[in-house]
Amino acid sequence: MTDAAGVLKGRVLVVAFEGWNDAGEAATGVVKTLRDSLPMRTIAEVDSEKYFDYQFNRPLATTGEDGSRVLVWPTVTMFGPEQSGSDPAGHSIYVLQGTEPARSWKSFTSEIMEVVRECEIDVIVMLGAMLADVPHTRPISIFVSSESPALRAEFGVERSTYEGPVGILSVISAAAEDAGIPTMSIWASVPHYVHNAPSPKATLAMIERLEELVEITVPRGDLVDESTAWEDGINALAEDDDDMATYIAQLERARDTVDSPEASGDAIAEEFERYLRKRDGKSDPRDRP
Repeated sequence: MTDAAGVLKGRVLVVAFEGWNDAGEAATGVVKTLRDSLPMRTIAEVDSEKYFDYQFNRPLATTGEDGSRVLVWPTVTMFGPEQSGSDPAGHSIYVLQGTEPARSWKSFTSEIMEVVRECEIDVIVMLGAMLADVPHTRPISIFVSSESPALRAEFGVERSTYEGPVGILSVISAAAEDAGIPTMSIWASVPHYVHNAPSPKATLAMIERLEELVEITVPRGDLVDESTAWEDGINALAEDDDDMATYIAQLERARDTVDSPEASGDAIAEEFERYLRKRDGKSDPRDRP
């Protein structure tokens, strides 16, 4: 592993949003764990009236500590260390979390970048999670990318080649790079067949990758036990559903082929094509025993 002696030493802002960028609540699970484990204070909060559609992100009614009814509005909040300056490890962790805004993304990003400059943030780490054709029984796939040449050189990561619709993470990342603040993205692949439930295994995998990059130690809390229970629960469901078990076995074979050290590009492509034929219900003599 490359020693993180450069740009990820300093004031690091970790960003995650609920919604489109947060399959299995994996990304927001990371920032919530950071907030729970590190002493933090509120730095800034955006005006929800400007950026949210309340018919889409409705306020929540809850009960306050004094027993009164309280409305909790969707918002985005930036948190920072309780004490200014860097910790002994050489960096300070800041967190930006909340619901992805519904409108006025350019104005929203400008407001966020103003706070970023005021806090003199050195680097921004974007966290996201997507639904993918991956098995829950294998290690969670983590993809790290960066638009910053310095970060790519230091950590040996790639530049994203994705083209298509983006979320607010990409908008903030572009604005930060334009402002000379390097960014890095960490994305987890979450099994799509369990999309309705939080994925603590994916959260745990992202925390482990974040720790490697930033050289911090994040207490796990109950994440390890929750990850095991999550996997055991899906295994139990698969035992009672033959179609689900067969599908998972296909994903496992495809994943094992890709991870095999002797796998060639042609073998990987062939295995993936066979998986697609089976998923689409098309027969092929090569698929038969």
